[in-house]
Amino acid sequence: MNFKKIDDKDVQFLISVLGEDRVFVGEAINEDFSHDELASVKVMPEALVEVKSTEEVSKIMKYAHENNIPVTPRGQGTGLVGGSVALHGGIMLNLSKMNNILELDEENLTLTVEPGVLLMEISKYVEAKDLFYPPDPGEKSATIAGNINTNAGGMRAVKYGVTRDYVRGLELVLPTGEVIEVGGKVVKNSSGYSLKDLVVGSEGTLAVVTKAILKLIPRPVKTISLLVPFNSLEEAIETVPKVIKSKSAPVAIEYMVRDTILSAEEFLGKPFPDKSADAYLLLSFDGNTKEEIEKAYEKVCELCLEAGALDVYISETQERHEAIWSARGAFLEAIKASTTEMDECDVVVPRNKIAEFVKYSNDLQKQFDIRIKSFGHAGDGNLHIYVLKDALDEATWEKKLSDVFDCMYSKARELRGQVSGEHGIGIAKKPYLKESFTEEQHQIMRGIKAAFDPKGILNPGKVVIN
Repeated sequence: MNFKKIDDKDVQFLISVLGEDRVFVGEAINEDFSHDELASVKVMPEALVEVKSTEEVSKIMKYAHENNIPVTPRGQGTGLVGGSVALHGGIMLNLSKMNNILELDEENLTLTVEPGVLLMEISKYVEAKDLFYPPDPGEKSATIAGNINTNAGGMRAVKYGVTRDYVRGLELVLPTGEVIEVGGKVVKNSSGYSLKDLVVGSEGTLAVVTKAILKLIPRPVKTISLLVPFNSLEEAIETVPKVIKSKSAPVAIEYMVRDTILSAEEFLGKPFPDKSADAYLLLSFDGNTKEEIEKAYEKVCELCLEAGALDVYISETQERHEAIWSARGAFLEAIKASTTEMDECDVVVPRNKIAEFVKYSNDLQKQFDIRIKSFGHAGDGNLHIYVLKDALDEATWEKKLSDVFDCMYSKARELRGQVSGEHGIGIAKKPYLKESFTEEQHQIMRGIKAAFDPKGILNPGKVVIN
């Protein structure tokens, strides 16, 4: 790709649109903007700009399109696949200052927000109004546009679905600078191709999200959790399809192992309610009455015990519920704190293949003499498996990581799974996406990219295989 390098004329244009205080070049750009949470991929943008309005985004995109300058949209930089790294330099659009909640429509149950609003701010705002935004990715400091661009899922996906299910409408700035609206507040829509759903999960490669209309639901009154210990992880995970088939509609079904729990305990400085077993299922149920929830989980309790569970601990108090879920929420940070560097495989496989894949990934530890930690969303087959560098030298680490990932993604294909359940492709997972799709599928994706972005200036080098 032959993109134009930023020169003084380009910088002066950006200043004319935004003012000097929101345009950064050279050493004025903080090193944090060279990477996301995937620390192994680092490239500095040539210019970093802080935008505060759709109009500003539009002007910059139009100028970039006319001058063949690459543009990389960016939120909080919490991604794990290098999706917001400016691989080709150019302009980085920092959208985190577009962080206003614009409208709560209680009649249509929608919330309209700018792209930089944080997930935790949305949850806090709507719950104060007795409403609920169900998507629950682990990183609560991510921006809503980041969630939209990766179609983030999270722990509640078993019952409530993923981000795509809660995006009603989007305001978009196309790579040409044109502003369009797709979707809206309507509940149903069969009006041609769904451009909205093409953009959700596109990782900033098709358009810049400048406004989102989100679907809300009434907030459940009560939540109860079950912590279910098992003798082995295989035994625990083999129980999951039975729970799903029981039609008891848990909000979440997570799996965890004892050493990950111990890491989280140490990281948080708080005790976990039970750590005597080798493996656990963690389930939550919600509803409007205690009786309604009890009816849902009683059958699951019996089913788990019949499947070999050692016990079933019911967390009815808010304090106990939060103790369990705060530990679950700390797993990633706890694992990260235990090693020098790590990389993640977030494949998704059919639910009845979870046990087979987890056992396979555990066996890889011995085969390659490397630490591998895992936890994940057992209810939807989305696994989070982390390969840890520890004291390995760089060359050994890169070789072992590549070999382990080749094995894991090959196994996922064998089990009819997919490369990513919720973190996206970015740059890090492109080789595995290439192997997972047919040439016809890649050709369709290239066609979609070309239709939105004929010059290929928007977040180039990500997702699409050229």
